[in-house]
Amino acid sequence: MTLPTVAIAMQPERTRYVFTPELLSRLGDVARILDRQPMTEFGDERSQRLLGDAEILVTGWGAPFIDAAVLARAARLRLIVHAAGTIKGLVDESAFDAGIKVSHAAEANAVPVAEFTLAAVIFSGKQVFRFRDIYATDRGRERTQVLQGEAIGNYRRTVGIVGASRIGRRVIELLRLLDYRLLLHDPLVGESEACALKVEKVDLQTLMARSDIVSLHAPLLPETRHMIDARQLALMKDGATLINTARGALVDEAALIERLQSGAINAVIDVTHPEIPERSSPLYRMPNVFLTPHIAGAIGLERTRLGEMAVDEVGRFVQGRPLLFEVCKQDLGRMA
Repeated sequence: MTLPTVAIAMQPERTRYVFTPELLSRLGDVARILDRQPMTEFGDERSQRLLGDAEILVTGWGAPFIDAAVLARAARLRLIVHAAGTIKGLVDESAFDAGIKVSHAAEANAVPVAEFTLAAVIFSGKQVFRFRDIYATDRGRERTQVLQGEAIGNYRRTVGIVGASRIGRRVIELLRLLDYRLLLHDPLVGESEACALKVEKVDLQTLMARSDIVSLHAPLLPETRHMIDARQLALMKDGATLINTARGALVDEAALIERLQSGAINAVIDVTHPEIPERSSPLYRMPNVFLTPHIAGAIGLERTRLGEMAVDEVGRFVQGRPLLFEVCKQDLGRMA
């Protein structure tokens, strides 16, 4: 059997753990790899040659945008598999219009985000960062002993999940194993589905007011931009925590900073808008903020899951089996 041809497009430094030697060998068993050196642009002579020969294109972080002009140079292309999170922002509708199958590894990228969120929920409920700061300052345990007697901890705390996305659902699954009360706000989830998820479906205002910890997992769409604004933040309990591992623009950042500066709430923030805050941003120095540089998704060894999922999808396509993670044109409008 003649193997189909495959080209790779992504930042070369990202391939170290996405495509291990073992995974490249597996990919080579089901398709003929035209060049193991990934493309980082589509305009040079080498890339145009590879695009013209490729029947399968495996992409990843840093891949150039795929539009109608690119596809015009890829007449043999039948499949695009994105070995990273969402395909949104990488391909336009012309790929679907051309009948090219599209798949992505967003499901694999959801795993570390859910794990990160679980850790953030547990640490927030136990006020780990507050204990750390007090202990480091005092170098004794007088104040931390007193703090242990306050109404903190994770037993029967209320966690509000905003968005039953693939990540939101994974977070719900993890939290259900522990002693939390779970609220969900998602207009697309009905009562019967909420019952199946074992969560209480509520409106956003109710969730913000009742939750000890609020975790955001909604996609960034025109209607969700700044969905967490000053009014919603004002509803949060004193001492409550907002966790954002989704998209920075879901939150009105100016309103959030103002609420945080009052000391009324806490935040665990992995994503911001802009992606990197201004160097003078108060987010870097507020004691009630735990700020990380967009690391909840797959990093380091976690990236191998992405490569595994991509190679598995290529294998299914070559064997004529249905893709497990196929993306349809209508999915683009509601993706994160």
